[in-house]
Amino acid sequence: MPLPVEDILPALLAALAANAPVALVAPPGAGKTTAVAPALLDQGWATGGRILLLSPRRLAARAAAERMAANAGEAVGDTIGYRTRLDSRISARTRIEVVTQGIYTRMVASDPELPGVAAVLFDEVHERSLESDLALALTLDARDALRPDLRLLLMSATLDGAAYDAIIPGLARIASEGRMFPVGLRHIGRDAAVRIEDAVASAVRAALADEPGSVLAFLPGAAEIERTAERLVDRLPADVDLHRLYGAREGEDQRAAIRPAPPGRRKAVLATSIAETSITIDGVRVVVDSGLARRPRHDRAVGLTRLVTERASQAAVTQRAGRAGRTAPGIAVRLWEAGETAGRPRFDPPEILDSDLSGLVLECARSGVTDPRSLRWLDPPPPAALDEARSRLLAIGALTADGRPTPHGERIAALPLPPVLGHMLVAAGARGHAALAARIAAIITERGLGGRSTDLDDRLRLLARDRGPRADAARRLAERWARAAGGGPATEAASAAEILALAFPDRVARRRGGPGAPWLMANGRAVAAGADDPLTAAAWIVVADATGTAAGARLLLGAALDPASVETLFADRVIATTVLAFDPATGSVTAETTRRLGAITLARAPIDRPDPAAVAAALLGGVRDHGVAQLPWGPASVRLRARAAFARAHGADLPDLSDAALRADIDWLAPLLAGRRRLDAIPDAALAEALRSHIGWAALRALGDFAPEDFATPAGSHHAIDYAADGGPAVDVRVQALFGLGAHPMVAAGRVPLTLRLTSPAGRPIQVTTDLPRFWTGSWADVRRDLRGRYPRHPWPEDPAAAAPTLRAKRPGQAG
Repeated sequence: MPLPVEDILPALLAALAANAPVALVAPPGAGKTTAVAPALLDQGWATGGRILLLSPRRLAARAAAERMAANAGEAVGDTIGYRTRLDSRISARTRIEVVTQGIYTRMVASDPELPGVAAVLFDEVHERSLESDLALALTLDARDALRPDLRLLLMSATLDGAAYDAIIPGLARIASEGRMFPVGLRHIGRDAAVRIEDAVASAVRAALADEPGSVLAFLPGAAEIERTAERLVDRLPADVDLHRLYGAREGEDQRAAIRPAPPGRRKAVLATSIAETSITIDGVRVVVDSGLARRPRHDRAVGLTRLVTERASQAAVTQRAGRAGRTAPGIAVRLWEAGETAGRPRFDPPEILDSDLSGLVLECARSGVTDPRSLRWLDPPPPAALDEARSRLLAIGALTADGRPTPHGERIAALPLPPVLGHMLVAAGARGHAALAARIAAIITERGLGGRSTDLDDRLRLLARDRGPRADAARRLAERWARAAGGGPATEAASAAEILALAFPDRVARRRGGPGAPWLMANGRAVAAGADDPLTAAAWIVVADATGTAAGARLLLGAALDPASVETLFADRVIATTVLAFDPATGSVTAETTRRLGAITLARAPIDRPDPAAVAAALLGGVRDHGVAQLPWGPASVRLRARAAFARAHGADLPDLSDAALRADIDWLAPLLAGRRRLDAIPDAALAEALRSHIGWAALRALGDFAPEDFATPAGSHHAIDYAADGGPAVDVRVQALFGLGAHPMVAAGRVPLTLRLTSPAGRPIQVTTDLPRFWTGSWADVRRDLRGRYPRHPWPEDPAAAAPTLRAKRPGQAG
């Protein structure tokens, strides 16, 4: 039966013949993946050249090449072949190469002229992976500068046309009607209390019981697929075969999942988003969609890329539903309410906005682009992520200061690995450990390889014993990497942790307590593991992978590190510093020498005689941080501050001696701290003198006039004024010292009366007044009568305002 895309091939070939960049929009089932590339082989502009078909996934690349080769009646690797990281089937005769986007980006970065390539076809370009965006940006740059004859074709079932028009002038759009059968939508919802595996398993069983044909169920990841499979084993109809489809499955398992079911049999395929596009599973009549997807998110705070489970976008769930209508009318069963669909994002978020961009920056540098922002992007890479990537590449010696690749960087980029793992492999090769480093890199980059233990050594042992096809392919791949990394014979033994630390020195971690306690990584973040984790007893580990947030990451993969080797391995990173810390509880400074590996303290020792200037600075910082309440305020300094506060409150233009003001302008304190290690060693008199110097002579004189420090009585005695007293400034004074005083004493330029707390000759309180004349003429008579009885040897005149002041008892014969 002819494929729908064949109807638009004449228009497509004409546009390419005119060398126009083309966007082909065709729904699932139109045949764009397998029919377009073969149609280009006999075009004049393609004579002798290769057609590169870029596929978003290895499974899709292999499946597309196998189907095209079968349609041509050839073996894979003849005219049509594929290249992925773990597998390759090409020959000198191959004209159509289906390659993953990562392989292509290294091709164009290493040689932007793309010699021998006639056309580049981007399949499922809407998926917007980081590698897809980078591949397109580099291709457009190469086409502008070096290869104007290079044909460019973008293919997708859904395309944001305006975004592509903005970066590809003259983009021609061609649409194919496709061949889709109607798909009915059933929204059955899901109780939030029910695990996703239980809900999907129930929906799959119901679909197989109620509908003909096979069922394709979408789940977010391999773990959910395996748990769902456990719930379906031995609970499916007799004519149904169960298959799992995700990237870590063996190649033959993947082929079995996508090939047609045998006559009289049906299939239940549990898949990740790998089955959304590019591949066809014949016979599927029902799609069960969990509505979830798992995507990578780079957490710059931790330096880790973690997988996050999110709601799938509208575009993704539309693609998933379409899988049910490829060969006949079908049904899509959705585990959410119908109204929720409109609230989902329209498209999956582009990875470039939330990814580690180290590989992107290095590949751009190799292609001569020192500033990636100069390229044409659908979404420009965030500046902060670019800066972080450059810093990481500079740290491993992959870039020069002006952004060009170093020889080391070129060797790293030649390896199909993230830059830090490429660095690990090359650096380990120089020490004679390339083989071990390559196997470690394979385990880190191939999810599930070597089992699921968090202990890297366990996984290495299991990989060595595993004789499955995927493990064999991974070992062969590691051998190729090791040869490419080069290096000489090993001069000494190396552990997996020591090799891993070459890639992740910032993730060396030390346990904070006993077994089971979290580890603190050198980058300052914590990572934890369960009580039964094989690494839980290790005092030191190197973290290869973790999940969760910066506040609470959970270990996924690491290796135990010998504590004795830490100092040797990281001698160039260990920093010895003198640490002076202010203790607010004691108001003192402790001094010690610490040796640190990033955020990890390796050792500390007290310093008996720290630098006095540094101690003084720490004391000053302590007061700045914790407030001037830390200072040993005594009577003299407290009185001075109270006078200043009173004066300012009553309109005087004087400096502010409040806590906030003294803390904000703390330099006044510095001279008092020289030679001291404790704040309580500062005398009160020195504090008061420092405050007087701080406010200055002129202000001090004005303060003395407005709020004098003491009150002088007619008898010649002086009494300190309490400016912090309730009710206003107050003074304690013997009543006899005020004899002869007819006016009440005032402060604040005569606006505020002193509160006189009058006492007897024995110092006992007798009266409080703010109006002395009224006291003399009023209650003095009663007070006088009482005082004469208790203190007969002292004078008690009837008219004290006219009497002479005294501080002594009366002379013999004196009246009163």
